Amino acid sequence: MLKVDHLNIYYGESHILNDVDLEVAPGQIVCLLGRNGVGKTTLLKGVVGILPARKGKIYFDNQEVTALPPYQRAKLGIGLVPQGREIFPFLTVHENLLVGLEARKDNLLSVPNDIYELFPVLKSMLGRKGGDLSGGQQQQLAIGRALAMNPKLLVLDEPTEGIQPSIILEIENVIQRIKERGTIAILMVEQYLEFAWRVADYYYIMAKGSVVAKGPTQGTSIDTVKEHLTV
Repeated sequence: MLKVDHLNIYYGESHILNDVDLEVAPGQIVCLLGRNGVGKTTLLKGVVGILPARKGKIYFDNQEVTALPPYQRAKLGIGLVPQGREIFPFLTVHENLLVGLEARKDNLLSVPNDIYELFPVLKSMLGRKGGDLSGGQQQQLAIGRALAMNPKLLVLDEPTEGIQPSIILEIENVIQRIKERGTIAILMVEQYLEFAWRVADYYYIMAKGSVVAKGPTQGTSIDTVKEHLTV
């Protein structure tokens, strides 16, 4: 599905990612962990094409995508929910969801019903402006918009950040339902370790722009991971 091979990314002359390797299998949920400023979001931006690779390669669905711009990667099936959500505040909920259809290959013109099944609250707010929603509702809208693309890989950057506990549980439920279907893989950055451990199959821990630990979540003590994160 996704393979990142010795990826190096720079901001100007600052070397941010150093020879990062990462893989996400079809239907797998992979979590990136690490303290702030270690390169997690930079890696996600490299995967979706927002930041260029100085060295290394990125493969998606058996195709090298290293040099492809973000919109072409979206067409191939990579959907992003960025940190801060970045919904369109002056568009309605319905219009925000329609934006997600632009990347679909099947030219679907209406929002799929399964989006409303996953997020019933959105169906009751279709005419409301995105900027009028709460932070949790905006996050649900951002995830729904990305799912409207019909992605093969969903990239989530801190989906629980600044979200009230009840909405976190709803988002966790959605991720579990996506996981049960087995048709969409997820790569996410998450600071809420317990949440990550409940939903993820595999983890990578980053420090100073490199992967320093990795493994399956099942059978790995969360306390062992916490030790890595406090070093």
